[in-house]
Amino acid sequence: MRTQLLIGGQWSDGADGDTLDVLNPATGELVASVAAGSSADASRAVGVAADAQKAWAATPPRQRAEVLRNCWSVLLDHQEELAQLITAEHGKPLVDARGEISYAAEFFRWNSEEAVRIEGSIRTAPGGANRIIVHHPPIGVVVMITPWNFPAAMITRKVAPALAAGNAVVIKPAPDTPLTALRVGELLEEAGVPAGLVNIVPTNDAAGWFEAAVAQPATRMVSFTGSTQTGRALLKVASGRVLRTAMELGGNAPFIVFDDADLDAAVEGAMVAKMRHSAETCTAANRFFVHSRVADEFTKKLSAAMGAVKVGAGTDPDVSCGPMINEAAIEKISSLVDSAVGAGATVALGGAKVDGPGHFFEPTVLGGVKAGDPITSEEIFGPVAPVIPFIDTDEMIAHANDTEMGLAAYVYTADIGRGLSVSERLEYGMVGLNRGAMSDPAAPFGGMKQSGIGREGGSEGIYEFCETQYIAAGW
Repeated sequence: MRTQLLIGGQWSDGADGDTLDVLNPATGELVASVAAGSSADASRAVGVAADAQKAWAATPPRQRAEVLRNCWSVLLDHQEELAQLITAEHGKPLVDARGEISYAAEFFRWNSEEAVRIEGSIRTAPGGANRIIVHHPPIGVVVMITPWNFPAAMITRKVAPALAAGNAVVIKPAPDTPLTALRVGELLEEAGVPAGLVNIVPTNDAAGWFEAAVAQPATRMVSFTGSTQTGRALLKVASGRVLRTAMELGGNAPFIVFDDADLDAAVEGAMVAKMRHSAETCTAANRFFVHSRVADEFTKKLSAAMGAVKVGAGTDPDVSCGPMINEAAIEKISSLVDSAVGAGATVALGGAKVDGPGHFFEPTVLGGVKAGDPITSEEIFGPVAPVIPFIDTDEMIAHANDTEMGLAAYVYTADIGRGLSVSERLEYGMVGLNRGAMSDPAAPFGGMKQSGIGREGGSEGIYEFCETQYIAAGW
């Protein structure tokens, strides 16, 4: 288990000798103490990355593609090891952790194919005086900040297209889950990624680390996944140097069920949209708008499905809902549930935290929630499903859009025309129509409004890490 900083292919302690403790959220026990990098370490990593990036940018796209494809293969070869590591530091059930590694690895295969397809163009200027040549060189050094809920996939989703385009990266993983990041970095170098292209520097001082990293002249881009509040703060700092930014921020996903929907299919989709990865995902269904004709039946069916979920340590093969990441998460979830009940919601299932050790919360279904209640305005990030009955479609859509968040939404109906019409009216970057899962390396992932800037994945993803240069050529 690597516990030091990875800078320039070398493992070392931080310049200040600080460490951070990684705790298992299922037990509260210490997993490992990891070196905590300082501002000086962040600055040094950017410098190393800049030196390595020059040669990598000059490497033919096909050669870069072969390295990325090897990364895909190596990560899959270590799937079980990485899954066990994720479960140890994050608490995620092993079945979800294994799925995360498959998903994480796929970004390297997809972007190995995209690396050789970065488009350019040449055409004659309308006046005939010159040719217009447009191409897309790499942007340079990218500073990346990744969250704890997908400690492997949120790294690979950024690193794979960045490397495919010819860049180098410096990563600050979340302090709750740095071990997976460090191991992934080690495996990428084993797969053939040249030393210095991927640098991983955990830290106890996120603000100082970030300010030092973006102050370096070689840093040309910031890529962040996390809360909207933190994203705003990072944007302010990055704006000082007019850096390119890619932001994947918070969500408040509506899950809409019409009265003609197949309720069993809707409940099955709801369990995926709500409970996948222990409900700690930015795309998790946060508000369930269900037509009043079927609201009671849907609530009963969802309660039965949620009640069948086993809660516990992720190492138990029968567990599908692990611990929340820390006690602060439990306190937030409890407060939101209590406020909903205080506003008149009924508890159809659960409603309370589970006694320790560990940070667990009961799968919970709340009935009779009203649009505008506090629980509908905040990202829950926990296994709580508030059901909001509706009658008027236009009014429901207005409530669904009444948020600054616009990441993901879900619609269930037997009428595909209505489903597409409603989907187009929803102010969200991604919509699952009769599907509870939508994320795919081949599709553009990202949100509208304050849920983000830019897209990750799909054919669009690699261009986030490219410049656009125009050459006026005469001959």
